[in-house]
Amino acid sequence: MKLVRYGAAGSEKPGIVDADGRVRDLSGTVRDIDGETLSPESLDRLRAIDPATLPLVPEGVRLGVPVARVGNLVCIGLNYTDHAEETNAPIPSQPIIFNKHTGALSGPNDDVILPPGSTKLDWEVELAFVMGRTAWHVDEADALSCVAGYTILNDLSEREYQLEWEGQWAKGKSYPTFAPVGPWLVTGDELGDPQQLDLWLDLNGRREQTGTTTRMIFTCAHIVSYASRFMKLEPGDIITTGTPPGVGLGRKPPVFMKAGDTMRLGITGLGEQQQTIRPREA
Repeated sequence: MKLVRYGAAGSEKPGIVDADGRVRDLSGTVRDIDGETLSPESLDRLRAIDPATLPLVPEGVRLGVPVARVGNLVCIGLNYTDHAEETNAPIPSQPIIFNKHTGALSGPNDDVILPPGSTKLDWEVELAFVMGRTAWHVDEADALSCVAGYTILNDLSEREYQLEWEGQWAKGKSYPTFAPVGPWLVTGDELGDPQQLDLWLDLNGRREQTGTTTRMIFTCAHIVSYASRFMKLEPGDIITTGTPPGVGLGRKPPVFMKAGDTMRLGITGLGEQQQTIRPREA
C-alpha cells in the first residue's frame, strides 16, 4: 500500500493511492495515518479495503508529511562509504545517531525556508522508514517486522550551523522545513528489499546525487536493532538512514543553495519530491 496525508498544512486527511496512482480518501475509515494506524493489525485491515470503493481526492491536492504526530525523528550520519569519503570523514564502526527536531517536518513539495543569514544550505536525499511496532532491544533478525513502511526524506542541512558552531549537529538540521517527507509511505510488502534501491537528487535540473542503498554501511535492520539499545522506538517514529555522495559540502569548492534554487529527488518505488528555496518572510 501507498498511504498519504493530503490537504492544507495542519488540516491533512488520511488517504491511500489506488492502482491508477490516484489518491482516495481514508477519513471514513481511520482518524489519520499515525502510530495507531500503522500497527500490523491496522495495516491488515486497510489491505482488505478495495480503494476503488473510496471517494476520489481532487488531483493536484497538496500532500503533507505521510505520518501524523511523529514523536521522534532519528537520523543516521555518514552511512554510505562513498559519502564519508567525499567529506573526508572516517568510515564509522557504529551508526552515528542524532536527532532532527520534529518541527523540521514538512510536505514533500512544500517550499524550504532559507534561514536569515544562511550561506551554507545543503541537500541530502535519504531513505527513511517509519516504525509500526515498539522496538526496544530488538534483535536484528526481527527488526524489519517492526517497520510499517518506507519513504523519502530530504535531510536539509545548514553546514555552518552544523559543523562550525559549537554543539551538536541538531542545530544545522532542525530549522522548520528542513525535513521534507513523502510523497507516500510505502508498506514493506509492496516495496520489497530496502537495501536494493536507487536514490537521486537534481539541483536546478543538474544531477548532483546518484546512489544506491547497497552502499549503506549499516542496513535498515541493523539500524533498528542498534538504535533500540539506546531508546525505545515507538509506532510513528521516523528514522532516516543517511545520504549517498554528491552533497554540496563534498564539492571542491563546496556548493550551497540560495533562494530560488529548486531540488527534485526520488527513490526507487517511493516516488519523487520537489522543493524550492525561499527566504523567510519578515
